[in-house]
Amino acid sequence: MATNANWTIIFDDKVVIKNYAEGASQGIGYVVSDNSFWSDSKFSNIWAIQHGTSVSSDEIEYRDETPNSSYDDAGLGDISQFSSKWDEAHLSQLQADWDNDNVEDETADEKISRLGARPTSYSS
Repeated sequence: MATNANWTIIFDDKVVIKNYAEGASQGIGYVVSDNSFWSDSKFSNIWAIQHGTSVSSDEIEYRDETPNSSYDDAGLGDISQFSSKWDEAHLSQLQADWDNDNVEDETADEKISRLGARPTSYSS
């Protein structure tokens, strides 16, 4: 597989990873538990994707002997189908972090002053 990808998708683990090159402070991955998404027939022979590499011909790794290919040649649709799943999971994590960052006897206004408003959206 190619290295230094912006996005890594591992199908068996149902994980989407936003890598450092795409703006994450480190490679951050989330399990996407949407079985109907992963069971789409267009993904049936794919082992992993590393999207946004300097070696685009090596972005898709197949389960069988099919040679690795570029994301565009695989005909999978826009990468946003994966990045939007990551964005949803990341927003949930940001909200949980905000919800759980409490100081004893702190008012709601004080919390907002300290942390800013509770996150309501996230887009890669």
